[in-house]
Amino acid sequence: MESTYAEPTSTLGPVRRTTARTSDFPPIAQAYKQVSAEVRAAGLLRRAPLFYALVGAGLVLAFGAAIAGSILIGHSWFQLLIAAAFGILFTQVAFLAHEAAHRQILASGPANDRLARVLTSVVGMSYSWWDSKHSRHHANPNKVGKDPDIELDTISFIEEDAATARGLRRFITQRQGWLFFPLLTLEGLNLHYLGFKHLASPGKVRGRWIELGMISARFALVLTPMFLFLPLGMAFAFFGVMMAVFGVYMGASFAPNHKGMPIIDPAARLDFFSKQVRTSRNIHGGAWVAWFMGGLNYQVEHHLFPSMARPHLAATRKIVMEHCKTLDVPYTETSILRSYAIVIAYLNRVGLAARDPFDCPAAAQMRRGGGQLSA
Repeated sequence: MESTYAEPTSTLGPVRRTTARTSDFPPIAQAYKQVSAEVRAAGLLRRAPLFYALVGAGLVLAFGAAIAGSILIGHSWFQLLIAAAFGILFTQVAFLAHEAAHRQILASGPANDRLARVLTSVVGMSYSWWDSKHSRHHANPNKVGKDPDIELDTISFIEEDAATARGLRRFITQRQGWLFFPLLTLEGLNLHYLGFKHLASPGKVRGRWIELGMISARFALVLTPMFLFLPLGMAFAFFGVMMAVFGVYMGASFAPNHKGMPIIDPAARLDFFSKQVRTSRNIHGGAWVAWFMGGLNYQVEHHLFPSMARPHLAATRKIVMEHCKTLDVPYTETSILRSYAIVIAYLNRVGLAARDPFDCPAAAQMRRGGGQLSA
């Protein structure tokens, strides 16, 4: 089912119509405590070491097969298929890094931190940068001024940011819904850049030199064979395809989770259960979607129980849905393709704020007819 927040009724309305006010979310003081007790009693907070061991072993074998395939193919443009495979595999490693950062995999917090730092370095990202950013997102999803995932970047996620766009960014913002997925081809490079920028920033950075060393080693191991054994043009194409697939896959997995859901006013004070459920969107589709999205398709449950292992999210979904039905809290779930359509429509609606105030059908008609707009 989909809540009324899942899709705008009009692409012409102001974005602030989807802004959640305190009065929209009546406090449900005991909701999270009750859900948590039921989930714990069902044993759904236990670790799943066998599952993660199998996933890890599968990824190691898949990387080995991709490397072997690249060697066997030689100087052929079929190498680009291998490049796409590497983009997919690095994204799957990123999913595991995300789960380790949330303490889902190993028994202790420090052990999970160490594993997450290694896995994010394998992907080519800074763990200290991502962990800080992602922790703030979980604390205040879709809250203006608090959630870094809706802060202004190339894409504007709130109308006020879109209205400030100038030059090239304005051109992009006006069309950002349609350009969203093409722009994701550059997201992999952006993630690498932001990680290095963070590690090179002044001041104290946790794990700076360890991460710089591991990430540098990672790029050396990935890029050296690529440019040593392939013709130069093919090597650049290999790198480009790998990064494009990685960026699109990452964005396609994370974008459906919150984009187009309510944007919370900075002054709003919301209970934990309502805040997490109402700003998150699930993607239905079963086991293949859970594999494709690394468990992020159960976004509602993940936000309620961030340390929950991936195999237990599906069972927890049933419990959460029942509580939402009882409490009359909208629980948003849709298909993956529908979620992309919602995200595109939402971004296009936000992008309207970047249009010239005279660039509208009525103004255009008046200009063609020689009319004037009064002040």
